Amino acid sequence: MSGSKPTTRKLTPEQWENLPDEQLLSIRIRDLGLSVEGSWLAPRIEQLHAELESRGITFRPPCYLADEWLCPDRVPMIGIPFYLAHPRLRQLEQKMMLEVEGGTEPWCMKLLRHETGHAINYAHEFFRRTRWRKLFGPISLPYDVHTYATQPYSRRFVVHLKDNYAQAHPEEDFAETFAVWLDPASHWSQRYAGWPALRKLQYVDHLMAGEGTTPPRVTLREELNPARRMTSTLAQYYNRRRSYLREGFPGFYDPGLQKLFVNAPPGSHREPASAFLRRWRRHLVNSVCMWTADRKYDVDELLRLLVRRCDALGLHVHKGEVETAGEVAAFLTASMNRVHNFEFESVAPEPQR
Repeated sequence: MSGSKPTTRKLTPEQWENLPDEQLLSIRIRDLGLSVEGSWLAPRIEQLHAELESRGITFRPPCYLADEWLCPDRVPMIGIPFYLAHPRLRQLEQKMMLEVEGGTEPWCMKLLRHETGHAINYAHEFFRRTRWRKLFGPISLPYDVHTYATQPYSRRFVVHLKDNYAQAHPEEDFAETFAVWLDPASHWSQRYAGWPALRKLQYVDHLMAGEGTTPPRVTLREELNPARRMTSTLAQYYNRRRSYLREGFPGFYDPGLQKLFVNAPPGSHREPASAFLRRWRRHLVNSVCMWTADRKYDVDELLRLLVRRCDALGLHVHKGEVETAGEVAAFLTASMNRVHNFEFESVAPEPQR
């Protein structure tokens, strides 16, 4: 990370958008001069408002730039990551974190609909209703977004965001259900026909046809972690995120993969590591699960991540098949054990929905 002296004067995007990464990383987030208005985000928010209007919903969640995707607890507004407000920052986010959460139009709309589910829940206080609690559960239940247990193929929950996020907590279940209901392309009544989750969608449909068309009860506007007040430099911001995410950071496993495989010169006849992992996938998953208590689904998800990282790093096989398969199985087992130890030992701060 950059060790340059932080830049602390107010800037405009024109003053920093062409800077090299090292200089850009030294700028405080509050000094970037970012705004939702006129940015790539503005049309996405307009689309969200159009979808709400088409359903007769009067509520329009206020949106502001924050440090991550969030809806402050019991506050009906949406925080959007500041890096989405400018293409240069999206480019930096990709380099530093290996992905840009919400960086494509479909992904951004999915997240906006999800956060709107939280916001409208708080705006009308649906979570206080007996029927809401019966369908989704009490919001007083504790949870950690990194360690929640899932039933990957359960039909009691809708499928919207990755990692079976509807199963993380009753509030996430409602937000995901609302997002599916709002999405014009979801065709939820047909897609979820015969699923227990359909009852939740029908309940949301009933709620929105009633109170959804009335002004909200709660109109608080208390921004949490607004970008305009963030005194951290971009370098400090990324150091903190990487440290917090640990195994959740896509590049966390890169050093191990670079020990298992090698970079090959152009035209090499060595097999790509990703192809090897796909070919040995079933054997590797079965081998790891034979000696651990891990679910095949979880091991397979980790293996899919490793396949993507091998492709991104351009790695190739350089040892015999059996030897390589044995080393990969050991690496997978050690990685799964490390995740479990981290979950047991760590105490994460209460996440914002």
